[in-house]
Amino acid sequence: MDKELKFPFYAKASFFLVGMFALISMLYIGKSIILPIIFATIIAIVLHPVVTFFVRIGINRVLAISLTVVLAILLISALGTFLISQISRFSESWPKLVEKFDGYVDETITWASGNFEISPQNILDWIAKTKAELFNNTGTAIGHTLVILGNGLVVTLLVPVYIFMVLFYQPLLIEFIRRVFGSGNRNEVSKIISEVKSLIQNYLSGLVIEAVLVAILDTTALLILGIDYAILLGIIGALLNVIPYIGGIVAVALPMMIALVTKTSPWTMLWVMAAYYFIQLIDNNFIVPKIVASKVKINALVSIIVVLAFGALWGIPGMFISIPLTAIIKLIFDHIEPLKPWGFLLGDTVPATTISKTKPKKK
Repeated sequence: MDKELKFPFYAKASFFLVGMFALISMLYIGKSIILPIIFATIIAIVLHPVVTFFVRIGINRVLAISLTVVLAILLISALGTFLISQISRFSESWPKLVEKFDGYVDETITWASGNFEISPQNILDWIAKTKAELFNNTGTAIGHTLVILGNGLVVTLLVPVYIFMVLFYQPLLIEFIRRVFGSGNRNEVSKIISEVKSLIQNYLSGLVIEAVLVAILDTTALLILGIDYAILLGIIGALLNVIPYIGGIVAVALPMMIALVTKTSPWTMLWVMAAYYFIQLIDNNFIVPKIVASKVKINALVSIIVVLAFGALWGIPGMFISIPLTAIIKLIFDHIEPLKPWGFLLGDTVPATTISKTKPKKK
């Protein structure tokens, strides 16, 4: 009779750590292949109801998929064209902004030298040295940037193709997943696939609505305060707000810097911060719970960790998809009995704390 082979805890832990290291290494090395496929799959799931609608009204399935992809490309292109037009306006005023910013730097140097007894020349020498090092590395940075832009262009061209393929081969892919997990788990797998589709569609559609509302609120606040480039900063702030916690900090820093440079009074910068704080309160307490909230909840601690982890793994694109991927992982964990504790750990359901009271012993 064969005996079951049991490993000690340290051996299991070692296997787990080695496996995790190998998995993360493969994800990092293959990010140029994996990321476009993930984005294409998520977008394809969001666009699937549109394809279904076109098929129901009598349009051929291939034509319906093609029409849906073209409409999505046109919508994204329109948004990109609008942003580029706003950025071109911003670039025209860039020299003036740099000149005014240099004036603030000179004032800061004078203040620092007077209060901390530091020679202004030493500060200027340090700034000059930093600029020289920056310019020395510019050639390498430009070459690296061109490579990134080239890869990004290739990925941009591939994503629509991936979206079309995922939508076209969706029945094949779903049936493959069902067969991988066996006929005995067919119903459970179908349930998980259905919930994942619903999760992504609800989450991303809610996220788009949230971004539009936040962009309107940000732009309105900046226009009332008289901040230049209010529309551009409002849209950028709404896009950055999609990245939990970290994006909001960067989103408010940009208009505060513009207010500091373009306005005579520093109070305007503080008013911008107050306006963005008020908008964040509206977003966190009304917009997100009512619109973005989905069946799966991720607690704040896990959200911050996964945003930073995916950012280190895949950069800014990883930050954008960190929450949807974590929500999918939690949903899968919640349907697998041995992994349910991990799903509970990712969620935001905090159990009630009970304090046990011990009765004093009778003498």
